[in-house]
Amino acid sequence: MTDAIDPKHLNLDSLLNKRLFRIPDYQRPYSWSARERKDLFADIDKIWYAEEEDSSHFMATVVCRKLGDVKVGIDVMSQLDIVDGQQRLTTLIILLNAIRYALDRDDDEQADAAKMLERLLVKPHGDRLLLLQTNHDTSHFFEDYMRKGKAATPRDAETLPDRNLLSAIEECKIFVKEWADDELLLGLAALVKNQLTFLLHVISDVRTVYTVFEALNSRGIPVSWLDRFKSILMGSAARVDEAQEELINDLHRIWADIYRALGLDDRLAAEALRFAATLYLPDQPSETLGQESAVERLRAIADDAKSIRDVANWLLTVVRSCVSVRSDPRRNAVTRYAQPRLLAVALRVRNFQHKGAELLEIWERVSFRIYGLHAKDARWGRGDYVRLAWEVANEEISASDTRSRLLEIGSEYPIETAIKVRPGEDCYRNWQHELRYLMYRYESHLAKQRKKKVDNVHWKSVWLEDAGDSIEHIRPQSEAPEKVKHTLGNLMLLPPSRNSQLQDRPPKDKAESYREVGFHHTKEVADMLEKSPRWSMEVCREREQKILDWMLDEWAD
Repeated sequence: MTDAIDPKHLNLDSLLNKRLFRIPDYQRPYSWSARERKDLFADIDKIWYAEEEDSSHFMATVVCRKLGDVKVGIDVMSQLDIVDGQQRLTTLIILLNAIRYALDRDDDEQADAAKMLERLLVKPHGDRLLLLQTNHDTSHFFEDYMRKGKAATPRDAETLPDRNLLSAIEECKIFVKEWADDELLLGLAALVKNQLTFLLHVISDVRTVYTVFEALNSRGIPVSWLDRFKSILMGSAARVDEAQEELINDLHRIWADIYRALGLDDRLAAEALRFAATLYLPDQPSETLGQESAVERLRAIADDAKSIRDVANWLLTVVRSCVSVRSDPRRNAVTRYAQPRLLAVALRVRNFQHKGAELLEIWERVSFRIYGLHAKDARWGRGDYVRLAWEVANEEISASDTRSRLLEIGSEYPIETAIKVRPGEDCYRNWQHELRYLMYRYESHLAKQRKKKVDNVHWKSVWLEDAGDSIEHIRPQSEAPEKVKHTLGNLMLLPPSRNSQLQDRPPKDKAESYREVGFHHTKEVADMLEKSPRWSMEVCREREQKILDWMLDEWAD
């Protein structure tokens, strides 16, 4: 039996009073951007300057699932899981904490207000429970700020969720300081607590939770397709007769793993959903599904406990494969378009055991030849890649047949006619992303020749920054002849900081820096500069031809 929905219209003070909130693991981490926080601050300013005193402003609907009651000191508090509204509520709690720490403890009135806020936000009993228990706070940034007022800077964050949270803390503190400078802090505290209102739905039955969540989504509230699909599966699980609680707990665990793998990369979430549904189609497709079609496809399959669990686990598998493909920085030039990424994901899902690495290497060489060296766009090879990806994921196609099919896809794009390997080609303008990848492959080739390793410490900085920041013109652009200025022979890669230091220095003055960097291809250039310090056109062309000869061998079938 589902419970009746009894919404309550409350101001923030009443909403937070005698309640403890938790953001469950299956929810996304804090994801509000500066734009949403700016809108919130603008709403507060608008209320302050309104002509009517004590005017209120409706903020949002908050949907919670009741977990039970807990005794805290002499109070009994309701424990609630936030189903909808966590972003706004988290921001307002951070804002209240910023006000709390900005209040002057030497002023009696402000000191009393600070103590009241502390009792509200951090319960003074037991282990000092926080009003809000967040998820994904592995670095304890939120906890430290709420308990101690300490906050690192956004630059200190190592993950996107942490960066969003630290940015929220920083921006709330700046907003509060503006009010403190005008001696309006008590007024701000009163406004936030008393004039911001919410509609609270507290639901006990899990089936009603997801019914309400879906209803909110259908009214145009911006929710990602991945989150919609989660609520759909949760609602389907709530209607299963047998082992319902176990299934729902499994879905919570699976979705927590999905969100943990994705971080806050919405593009990756959308792509993983599309890929999962495309590879789950009963018949071989020629293109990937859109997000809405993907949700409908997966929803149609998930009609009992087993299929619900299978679909969720399949999505998690595809998410992890997508993350693996996209997190390899050297392959960014290969994975710029969806169809090669789909095939790479299918290869990783299928695994092929000891043949998997070889197949991925062939996929990488063929794909770079098509999209990097022949400079084809997303329209090219779409059907071939999608069809093969589906076969790899769904049929017993062998590693040998997969290899043959990959080579067949690349056969129309031979290395001998590739646009970007002709002598004298401009390999700088509009080709920086691909050039970085090409030079890394050349670096690996030289390292192997010398029985050395690639210095991935310095290369990490090259991958992390914009490709153009690492591209060095050996003979500076200001003086290099047009015929060789942007050719392979005059280009190489340096860590961005070193590249900016050298700028327009003559080639002979840069040789020692090239040697110090530690890259094999920069040492090769330094050796050449010892013999030809001026870096003549002839030497430049000699280096270009050496790289071209290597490319003809490297990307041959």
